[in-house]
Amino acid sequence: MSNTSEGINWNLILGIGAILVLLTAFSLPSLIVLTVGLLPTGVAFIVDRSDQKTGTFCVGGMNLCGVFPFVIKLWAGKHTTSAATEIISDVLSLLVMYAAAGFGWIIFLAIPPVVATFLSVVAQTRVKALRASQQEIVNEWGPEVANVNGTDVIEDVPTLDQP
Repeated sequence: MSNTSEGINWNLILGIGAILVLLTAFSLPSLIVLTVGLLPTGVAFIVDRSDQKTGTFCVGGMNLCGVFPFVIKLWAGKHTTSAATEIISDVLSLLVMYAAAGFGWIIFLAIPPVVATFLSVVAQTRVKALRASQQEIVNEWGPEVANVNGTDVIEDVPTLDQP
């Protein structure tokens, strides 16, 4: 039997709740910095409607990279709520945290078209190579080889530019 009911993963919610309770009890200053710093990740989670949540992972990973230096700064210095509020009230700290999340959004939005273009070019190159190979076979064996059911295969093969 599945642990999900109507699309809600109760184990995940219970696990996150347990972590938040432990962080609140033992490390409230870290929780404050993480909560404020990781807000863009929460927004990405809400906005990302895909099943794999790739946008959330991309934004969240970069956002965590932006927040982590300030959590380390908090751990290395005074680990108090006043130190945490000092970090989150510093505009430069917030700029670094949110700019890292913005960079995650840029990666998420820019990389798929680049990969699609690359794959299209690779496919077109493969089609050209196959056509050249097909033409060599026709030149070696004669035009009868290219005819299947009375049609000319070389001319009937659509290009990637045509629908």
